[in-house]
Amino acid sequence: MSTNHSNSLGLQEGLQTKKPSTDASSTHSHLNTKGEHMRLFIMAMLVIPSTALAGWSLYEIFLPNGLTNLEIAQLGLGLTLFAWLCMAFWTGIIGFVLQLFNIDPLSLRKKQCAPDQDSPLVQKHAVVMPVYNEDTRRIMVGFEACVREIMGSTQAEQFDFFMLSDTRDEQKAEAELRAWNRMTKRLGQYASHVFYRRREENSHRKVGNLKDFCERWGANYESMIVLDADSIMSGERMLDLARRIEQNPDTALVQTIPMPVRQDTFFGRFVQFAAHLYSPMLATGLSFWQTDSANYWGHNAIIRIAPFMQHCGLPTLEGRAPFGGEVLSHDFVEAALLRRAGWQAYLLTDTTGSYEEVPSNIVDYAIRDRRWVQGNIQHLGLLKVKGLKTANRLHFLFGAFAYISSLVLFCMLALGTADALIRATSVPDFFVSEYQLFPSWQVARQDMMMVTMWGTAALLFLPKLLGITLALIKRRSEFGGAFSLLKSAILELVMAVLIAPLMMFYHSYFVISVFIGHSVKWEAQEREGRKVPWSVAFKHTQIMSCLAVIWGVTTFYYTPSLFMWLLPVLIGMVLAAPIIRLSSSTHLGVSLRNWGVFVIDQEVKECMALKRLRVAMNYFSISQYKAEVPALPDSLWVTMPEQALHQKPLPMQGIQQQAA
Repeated sequence: MSTNHSNSLGLQEGLQTKKPSTDASSTHSHLNTKGEHMRLFIMAMLVIPSTALAGWSLYEIFLPNGLTNLEIAQLGLGLTLFAWLCMAFWTGIIGFVLQLFNIDPLSLRKKQCAPDQDSPLVQKHAVVMPVYNEDTRRIMVGFEACVREIMGSTQAEQFDFFMLSDTRDEQKAEAELRAWNRMTKRLGQYASHVFYRRREENSHRKVGNLKDFCERWGANYESMIVLDADSIMSGERMLDLARRIEQNPDTALVQTIPMPVRQDTFFGRFVQFAAHLYSPMLATGLSFWQTDSANYWGHNAIIRIAPFMQHCGLPTLEGRAPFGGEVLSHDFVEAALLRRAGWQAYLLTDTTGSYEEVPSNIVDYAIRDRRWVQGNIQHLGLLKVKGLKTANRLHFLFGAFAYISSLVLFCMLALGTADALIRATSVPDFFVSEYQLFPSWQVARQDMMMVTMWGTAALLFLPKLLGITLALIKRRSEFGGAFSLLKSAILELVMAVLIAPLMMFYHSYFVISVFIGHSVKWEAQEREGRKVPWSVAFKHTQIMSCLAVIWGVTTFYYTPSLFMWLLPVLIGMVLAAPIIRLSSSTHLGVSLRNWGVFVIDQEVKECMALKRLRVAMNYFSISQYKAEVPALPDSLWVTMPEQALHQKPLPMQGIQQQAA
C-alpha cells in the first residue's frame, strides 16, 4: 500500500514552515497569552515570602536553645521543602480562582480559547501509537476505537494512523500482525489510512521509534498526535488538536490532560478519582504561570512535525548515569528544545476527550515511578543547556524535586528524631558559661510549633479542600451528585494520608539508588487490574515496616511527644503490606463504585470512544490465519539532526529544505 506521489509533493510544499514570531502581538493565533512576562514574577512574589515565613517559623522554634548542627541541617532541608510546597500551593490557589470565575489561564479573559470548529482541515495529520511488548487485545482495541472516532467525521481523509511497534516478544509480535489483519478487514476502505510498522532493531526505545517515523514519513504530515499504548482520544478532541495546530502557525506543541479511566481496583479508582477531582484546577494554575512554555508528557498531545524534526533530535549525554547516557524522560526535553527555538507550547486545561490508564496497584505504581525518577533526575544535568526558557528550567527542576522531596522529608524526619533522642538521653547543661549566675532553662516554643504545624497542614490540604469545593459548585453531577462526591473526597483524603508514607519511602530509596548508579530497565507496564499476593506485598514492604516498628518503639520510649507527631507516618509504614494487598482488590473497588464512591464523569455519562473500547474488549479475537506483513507508504527519508545542547538552535527550515 503506497502513498500517491503527487500527494506527497503537495504535502511537502505545505510543510514549508516559517520561523515563529517571538512577538505575541504579531500573531493571529487563537492560543495567546496576556502578560506572560509577569506571570513568573507574580509566582515568585507569592512563593518567596511564603517560604521565608515558613523558614522563619522553624528558625524561631530552634533558636531559643541555640542552633545545633542537626537543627541547621533541618532548617536548610525545611526551606527547600517549603519552597516546593509553596509553589504547589499557590499554583492550586490561582487555579481555583481562575476556574471559579471561568477565566482562561492564558488570555485571562472570560471566554476560553477555542479553534474555529467549522473550518475544514487543509493539511494531513498523523495519529501515531508507539507500542512495546504490550497486551495485544488492549492496544488493538484502543487503536481501532481512535480510528473509528475519526472515520465517522467529515475530516476523515485528513488523517492517517500508524501503530509503531517495537515489540521484541515474537509471540506478541505475531499476535499483533494477526490482529492487525483482522482489524483492517473490519475497517473496509478506510484501511488504506492505517499502517503497521515493526522495527527490526528497537534502538533508543520510544525516542528512536518516533524518530524513525518522522524520518520516513514525517514529510507527509503537518503534525502528529502521539498516543501511548493505553491512550484513548475522542474524535472531537483529535479534530480540535489538528485545528489548533493549523490555526496557530507559531505553535509546535499542544498537550492535553490525559484523564485516567477504566479502573476497577480500589487503588486504581482512588488514583482515577483524585485525578478527575483535582487535575482541572491544578492544570489551570500550571497553565497560568507557564503560559506558552508548557511541558510535554510524552502522549495525548499534538506536535508540529517540521520543528520537532529540526530541534528535537536528542544526543547521547556525556558522562555516566544518572546525568549521562541516553535521554530517558525525553518528553520534557523535547518541549524545552521547541520552546528555546522560538516555538510556542501550550497546555489545554479542558479535560474532555483525552484519556489514559494508570497502574492498578501500589507495587506497579511504584515500579513505574522508579523509571520516572531516573529520567527526571537526569534533567538536573540539563539545567545548563543554552537558551532554555525559565519555565522549562523550572519544569526540569520541579520534575526532579517531585521525587527528591520525599528524600528531603525523610531526612528531615530522621534528623529531627536524632536530635530529639540526643536531647532525651543527655543531661541538659543549664550553665553554659563559667561565671553564669542564673541557669539557662530549655525553652519549648509550643506556640510556634502549633503555627508551623497548622501552616504546613494548610499548604498540604487547602488545595485539596478548594478542589473539592470547586467540584461541589461546578461539577458535582460528574461525580454522581454532592453526597457521592463528599463521601469519595473524604475517603480519598484518608487514603492519601495512608499512602503518602509508603511513597515517601519508595521515592527516597529510588532517588538514592539513582545517585549511586543503579539503573533500571524500561519495560512495558502492567495495565490491567491484578490483586497483589501477600508474598509480593510483604516482599516490597518488609524493610519499610521493620524500620517503622523500630522507629516507633524507640521514639515512644524516649520521646513520647515526638512519637505522637510521627504517628501518621508510622501507621502507613507499619501497615504497608495490608494497604498494598487490600487496595489492589477489584472486588472492593467495584463494590465502592456500586455504593457511589469514587465515581467519575465517564461512568456517569460514557463518551463514545470509551464505549467503543469497552464493548470491543469483550468481543476481541485474533485471526487464526498467518498474517503477512502489511505494506507501508513510500519512505520520504529526511534525517532528523542531533541537537548541540550547548549552542543556539539553527533557524527554522521547512522539511523540503532539510532534505535538500
